[in-house]
Amino acid sequence: MNNTKKKILITGAAGFVGSHLTEFFIKKGYKVIAFDRYNSFNSFGWLDYSAYKKNIEFILGDIRDYDSVFKAVKKVNYVIHLAALIGIPYSYISPIAYIKTNIEGTYNVLEACKNSKIDQILITSTSEVYGSAQTKSINENHPYNAQSPYAASKVAADHLSLSYYKSFGIPVKIVRPFNIYGPRQSARAIIPTILSQALKGSEIKLGNLNTTRDLTYVEDTCNGFYKIFKSSNFFGEVINIGSDNEITPKQIVKKVEEIKGDKLKIKSQIIRIRPKKSEVLRLRCNFSKINNKLGWQPKTSFSNGLEKSYQWMNTEEFQKFYKSKKYII
Repeated sequence: MNNTKKKILITGAAGFVGSHLTEFFIKKGYKVIAFDRYNSFNSFGWLDYSAYKKNIEFILGDIRDYDSVFKAVKKVNYVIHLAALIGIPYSYISPIAYIKTNIEGTYNVLEACKNSKIDQILITSTSEVYGSAQTKSINENHPYNAQSPYAASKVAADHLSLSYYKSFGIPVKIVRPFNIYGPRQSARAIIPTILSQALKGSEIKLGNLNTTRDLTYVEDTCNGFYKIFKSSNFFGEVINIGSDNEITPKQIVKKVEEIKGDKLKIKSQIIRIRPKKSEVLRLRCNFSKINNKLGWQPKTSFSNGLEKSYQWMNTEEFQKFYKSKKYII
């Protein structure tokens, strides 16, 4: 794969994972076009702070708009599709927003790729499609069990993508990360929720304290994307990326106490708890497929990754992005 003349379109490039992935591929020598949502401020999100900003071509459009997606796709050889609504709580308020963005948006990407000469498309899935783990760890054959409108929209997007592979021969791969963490992450996620409150005081307000999640540092996740992208295999397949570990919110708080050097008090708030049948109680990734075939495994320990996240957030410049005293859906 000759990266010197090839362009990659990354949708959702201004967000948490998208901005890291954009920088990762630029460092690998690729030309990246960053596609993100049109806004009146001409903001490129986290990429406004990137040391690689001058190396990035930006397109502001709307993933829900076929015209802007098609114009962007025509300029590239490869597409990595991350653009999505990801906040689970808001999916209870407006399921239609997730249908339009996550399903119709994915359709626009697939259809644009079908009508262009695209060499490869990586579709970003989520471990939420599996629901609560029915086995000790979750491999790619685990049953689907969408427990939220968000998860349902991602199941639909994944199956739509695979149908385009089977029906039209579109070169699709489904990358299914479990929970990712690191600098720039959304304030709604568990790690920034805990860290932002810990940096402002000693009380940590959370939802369900007994769930477990499989957490992988963002740089390791980007490397997983890259290995899948570079592989000549996996077309029409799903590939998990995770750590094969699980941790509870209480255990995370304990580790943050060690980093901060202060005792933290946990308070569970009803407003932060998902509906009972919608709560995913356990997630633990079986990543043997990518490990056996590509040799990938996470390199960053959770303690090290959490320390990096804490130090990044513990700056005046970035603390302003996190409103720790407010719970905003």
